[in-house]
Amino acid sequence: MSDLALLESNHRTQAVNGNGSNINHTGNLLSVLTREGVLLKVSISYWRGHKKLRPEDIGLEKKDVSDRLISLGHKRLLPKEALADLALIEGRAHALVEANTFPFLNGLGHFLPNTKLAEVNAKLEELEDAFWVAKAEFLKKYASLRQSASEEWRAMAEKLVKDPDQLVATIESSFPFPHCMDRYYAFDTQLFQIAMPQRLGAELIDVADQQAIIDARQKAASEASSKIHSGVESFVADCVASLREQTAQLCEDMLSSINNSETGVHQKTLNRLVKFIDQFKQMNFVNDSEMEQQLENVKHQLLTRTAEQYRDSSTSRNRLKQGLSQLASQARELAKQDATELVQRFGELGHRRFALAA
Repeated sequence: MSDLALLESNHRTQAVNGNGSNINHTGNLLSVLTREGVLLKVSISYWRGHKKLRPEDIGLEKKDVSDRLISLGHKRLLPKEALADLALIEGRAHALVEANTFPFLNGLGHFLPNTKLAEVNAKLEELEDAFWVAKAEFLKKYASLRQSASEEWRAMAEKLVKDPDQLVATIESSFPFPHCMDRYYAFDTQLFQIAMPQRLGAELIDVADQQAIIDARQKAASEASSKIHSGVESFVADCVASLREQTAQLCEDMLSSINNSETGVHQKTLNRLVKFIDQFKQMNFVNDSEMEQQLENVKHQLLTRTAEQYRDSSTSRNRLKQGLSQLASQARELAKQDATELVQRFGELGHRRFALAA
């Protein structure tokens, strides 16, 4: 695990506008946040089988094509299904990250709570294994796919352009040689531990350049510090609001499913809420006890019956719908509330807890 150094001025007592207590509070909050999780970044790449056509590729003069009106764009060299397995794995990996993390400070990374770390890592490893298998399977079929694609392009080119040979030659030359394929493929999972730099490390810099570089670093640190201070509290508050919004949305989706289904209540519908409650607990690193308690109440009051029991009793079914509607309304209302007090409590309690554990 590498360190992602988020710059912050060493002069914590010299707060912007003289508000030293606010900077100290935010520093503590960020310190607690770094112990509650890590930043995750997953990058997946593979040969996409695309070619950006030029006017001359289809027998047109460049001067005769208006960029304002015509865009030849990227065209597939292979049918979509040829790369479907790789695209599916990529989609699942990104969906896994989105479902188990919070976007951190405008895309710097995705914040992954410690409670989800082992699970997400294990699933990413499974997806990576599947990715390399899919790559190998694709390369086994690469020669035949290239040949069939060339034949399809020729059949289409003969209908569309005056010089089909020119277009087909362009398409064929766009296929990489098999031995050059490896550079297009990567499945990278990076975990960053958020850490503040302790010193400049000036011993690695020429003496003549030290002061200029130190001054530049100090300025960058000061600017970055201001951005971090303004962003970290809103990030934690956004995480709280996001989980509450997800609660409301799930309840509304369940109500819609119950109301629009011919059979009424499905067990899958109830299981979605059971699974979400478990997920909420794992993602609730801020300790939103109010929302978590409401979910626990719903679990004990509404999820002890089976779907069949709800279908057999209109009274129970109405109670389920009322409970879901009430939870959705409460969650939506909580999502709109100011979370400042909860954020501050998270920072203070977390800081004390880690101090005791040290």
